[in-house]
Amino acid sequence: MSAILPPSERIWWKTPVGKEEIVWITLSLIWCLIMFAMMPIWHLYGKQNLSNEAYRTTPSQFQAKVQAMVDQHKVGTLPVKDDKGNVLKELPIVHPPAGSDVYLLGRLWEWWPLLELEKDKSYRLHISSLDWQHGFSLQPLNINLQILPGYEMVVTITPDTAEDQTIVCNEYCGINHHTMLGKIYVKE
Repeated sequence: MSAILPPSERIWWKTPVGKEEIVWITLSLIWCLIMFAMMPIWHLYGKQNLSNEAYRTTPSQFQAKVQAMVDQHKVGTLPVKDDKGNVLKELPIVHPPAGSDVYLLGRLWEWWPLLELEKDKSYRLHISSLDWQHGFSLQPLNINLQILPGYEMVVTITPDTAEDQTIVCNEYCGINHHTMLGKIYVKE
């Protein structure tokens, strides 16, 4: 019998299976079971998987939470300028207390507000979108999350270096997707 030619007998599934095929099927099954067992092991003992939470929300409810945090913890602003040096808008910089809930909003085409966090302190970072699906990629840590409107993603972060971290949108969200950057300033 050949893989190119049809089987000589019409009832091909009654043909006995060869020893070589049984060996390969057995090895494949064993490998599948090993990989299946490794998934929970990697999740529990590996450091590459985030244990995060997700909650249902509405864009208006989440925007109100973010605005309340900005009003309470704003420490400054960062002017955004055009090519000619004209100030287009000012992004707020917030410095929430260590251990608190921090809110970050994704919208066309910005992460709002800018965050100032303390080194070696933990924060619960709540992230949501107002409009489209966005990707939250925290560099250089390589944390990646999908951010969807109507869902509030919560992840606990602890900055362990005093270097600034950049937030990149890694899901295409429109014509100015390449400009959707945010910052987390880490202070000692």
